[in-house]
Amino acid sequence: MVAAARIGPNAILQLVPVLDDALGIEGRAELLAAAGIAELPDGTRMIDEAPVARLHQTLRARVPDLAPAVSRQAGSGTGDYILAHRIPPLAQRLLRILPARLGARVLARAIARHAWTFSGSGRFRVVSQRPLVFEIADNPVVRGERAPVPVCAWHAAVFERLYRKLIDDRYRVTEVACCAAGAEACRFELALQPRQTS
Repeated sequence: MVAAARIGPNAILQLVPVLDDALGIEGRAELLAAAGIAELPDGTRMIDEAPVARLHQTLRARVPDLAPAVSRQAGSGTGDYILAHRIPPLAQRLLRILPARLGARVLARAIARHAWTFSGSGRFRVVSQRPLVFEIADNPVVRGERAPVPVCAWHAAVFERLYRKLIDDRYRVTEVACCAAGAEACRFELALQPRQTS
């Protein structure tokens, strides 16, 4: 028997408080039940990617108007968790003092090394460094889903939070292609916004 592909528990856990705020505790419980999740992960180990995909897809199907904002907020929370628990303070300080272009490349390599924690059985790669572009082929979070536009707001927000906190707060991440919308891979473009002049 082949072992199930694993993904980080924050793909579910960071959604919970956001869903509580958006839908109320009962609404969140109904959404979890609809996704077939009877018990929340304890956060101590990687989890099967299938319930993660079901929850994200159920969210988009049941509350499509709220889903992008809820997913982005949960993705930002996941980024904050990574900063607090997964990237050593010394590495964070180093990334912040490096020139932005060099720091962005170093962070991209670190993300690629740990991609299995957020892409599960999908295939992550850094497509280019200038401009900085990431992609996840066969993204399990949208596998089998169909949508007219890109829907991976959670992934985009995780990347954006890390880049804004560690490299430059002007970074913005846009998903420009999505497996759910018929693309071969979910593609994320990272761009620095111009500095505001007063």
